[in-house]
Amino acid sequence: MEWTVWAAVERVAPELVRAMEHRVRVMQRIDAHAPIGRRALAQAMGQSERTLRTELEYLKQLGLVAASSSGVSLTPEGKALLGELEPLVAEIAGRSDLAWRVSSFLRIPRVIVVEGDADEDTWVTDRIGQAGSEVLADVLQDGDVIAVTGGTTVAAVAKSMSAKPLRRRITVVPARGTVGEIVAYQANTIASELAAKLGGSSVLLQISDSLSQKALAQLLDDPYIQERLPIIRQATVVVHGVGDALAMARRRHATEEEIRLLQAREAKAEAFGHYFNAQGEVVYAMRTIGLRLDDVARARVVIAVAGGQRKAQAIASVANAYRIDVLVTDEGAARRILQLETPAGKERVEHGSEGWH
Repeated sequence: MEWTVWAAVERVAPELVRAMEHRVRVMQRIDAHAPIGRRALAQAMGQSERTLRTELEYLKQLGLVAASSSGVSLTPEGKALLGELEPLVAEIAGRSDLAWRVSSFLRIPRVIVVEGDADEDTWVTDRIGQAGSEVLADVLQDGDVIAVTGGTTVAAVAKSMSAKPLRRRITVVPARGTVGEIVAYQANTIASELAAKLGGSSVLLQISDSLSQKALAQLLDDPYIQERLPIIRQATVVVHGVGDALAMARRRHATEEEIRLLQAREAKAEAFGHYFNAQGEVVYAMRTIGLRLDDVARARVVIAVAGGQRKAQAIASVANAYRIDVLVTDEGAARRILQLETPAGKERVEHGSEGWH
């Protein structure tokens, strides 16, 4: 139906619209965690098993969900219908307008806003990942080199990607070295999983993301690095998360001196080993090997995935720093972004860290 028709329906029978929104949310949760047991689903939805049982029986009668000993899953018909209903529900809930306002505010051509706030509900990260995987699948071309960063949200993109080859000769690479101790969220792990899902190949970079000047010089002469670095720097598609500056610095075990420096320079965000202030200016750059900002500028498509209201300032900062073609975020971050001061004169420039790779 046209949006105007649904607006009329909501005016005279709002319970019908609310029922549709609720059932779509149930289907979204099932799709994100399938197969999932009824008790776990009820807990995730914050409602009783008895109430949920009624919804599941109804959806089952419609042929939209199927039950097994492992739990419930969407049927192919259910997945197809969910894809058709999600844009409509987003329109009704005002998320389409919210996305348009964020797009205009940050000057990012395409913004997708999913329901919820990742700071309050970890499931929202899965929804961002799912939406991000759909965007990625849609933009891919034969021969693409996809560079991915680490982090929970980019990991959710790989997890949600349909496990079937979409294009030929796809290569997935880590944008940078390893950060943190959780292997599942490291760029190498994400690159490997995404390549397997897409039927492509992966190139790994088994080095730390933080290096001393001496280590950096030695690694740049290493044949292992010389073979992989040119491939990484030729990325045609970039999928990256956005980090809060001080949180990322601590994850990298930055010294107290470095933390004080970032605070003094009012660093708000981190991406690709660079720290940015609210205006998108580089205030500090790490010694790292991998994708550089000028490489990002040359990519055909740059996709940022990040959510939670605490990431709002960081998202706005990186949007000021370099070109982003698609932002996938959530309502929590989107609403907070619109409360920030209007970005001042954002110019798209290619930043380079002289002498660093």
